[in-house]
Amino acid sequence: MNYLDIIKEFEGFESRAYLCPAGVWTIGYGTTKINNKPVKQGQVITQAEAEQELVKHCEQVERDILQLVKAPLNDNQKGALISFVYNIGIGAFKNSTLLRLLNAGDFTGAAEQFARWNKAAGKVLPGLTRRRAAEKELFVKED
Repeated sequence: MNYLDIIKEFEGFESRAYLCPAGVWTIGYGTTKINNKPVKQGQVITQAEAEQELVKHCEQVERDILQLVKAPLNDNQKGALISFVYNIGIGAFKNSTLLRLLNAGDFTGAAEQFARWNKAAGKVLPGLTRRRAAEKELFVKED
């Protein structure tokens, strides 16, 4: 499973804006902004538009990650991080132990950190637990 498959599977596609478990208006494949504007109640999107937004957002997430991660990453590690940061946001990643461990060259320790990010609004969510397991599996997989 690649990172786009992980994102699509765990975000799911919604053509109409909805409030996610963290209370943020979301649409498409977990998108909270369309053309840099926050998603609003009542907004609608096609699946093709959602896929374009997903790819565009992932490209930005990758650029953001590569500015922060100093350790060399293989494609699977990069993909796992794109899915992870797509979900938690670059601000949370920037201050994470996962990033600190990566930059220290502790890939095993960094991989173990995925499981800690399974909560939304303080509650453990089974879907996030499964997503983090899928991201970790991709992260540790040989290219």
